[in-house]
Parts: sequence; structure tokens; C-alpha cells
Amino acid sequence: MAVKPSEEESTITDINVTPLVDVCLVLVIIFMVTANFVMQAGIRVSQSTAGAATGKVSKSENVNVILTKEGKIIINGKEIDRKNLAIELQKAIAASKDKVVTLVADKENRCFEVVDILDIAKQNGAEKLSILKKIQTD
Repeated sequence: MAVKPSEEESTITDINVTPLVDVCLVLVIIFMVTANFVMQAGIRVSQSTAGAATGKVSKSENVNVILTKEGKIIINGKEIDRKNLAIELQKAIAASKDKVVTLVADKENRCFEVVDILDIAKQNGAEKLSILKKIQTD
């Protein structure tokens, strides 16, 4: 004798979305937590327009750093030793009004040297950084 199931005892054919929602929420939480670790700090560089060196800030209020192709570093007209770079930059930035550091480099300089000087300047209080290309006078 076969028993016929009633309407209340029939099989459930609906999709259970609760486990799907649980998994999605866990993934969202994992992405939110790990997103802070993925972000890398860096130096933002924006392209300048012609005549960017002549701005509102006078030249005496800037910190001017020159990196020669021989590797010598000159801050505001004074040649310094590389091991004293951080100390001299800190003094010069503290004395400047707008805390703007302008770096002039030759095209023969390595990218590492330029980025190293910009990084040291930023760590010692520079609020704005600018890079200028040395004009070749042949």
C-alpha cells in the first residue's frame, strides 16, 4: 500500500540563499581587512606646465636641491656630503616658508638617486616636491 504524500510533505524545490549570503559577507569582510595592507605609499608626481619654475613662491623661499651628474648634492647653493643630506634638508625645510623642495637633476643621474633625495625630503617635512630638468647649455 503506497502512501500518497500530502501537499505539506512535498519536497522543497526552492534555493536556500542563506549559505550564499554568508559566504559573500565573509568575503567582503576579508577584502575590507586586507585592502589596507595592499595599498602602497608612494610619491605622487604630476606633470607640470611650461614656466612651472616661476610661481607664486619666490626662489629664496624654496629649498633648491641640485644633483650633478658626478653625484654631488647642492642645497641652496651649498655643497653637502651625502651622509649629512637628511640633516641639511631638515634645516633648509624648517627655514623655508612654504616647505617646497625643488630638485634639479641631470639626465645622466640614476632614478634611484633622485627618488632617494625626494624620499628623504618628504620624511624631513617637505609638503610639496617638484622635479626640474636641467637645461643643457652647450
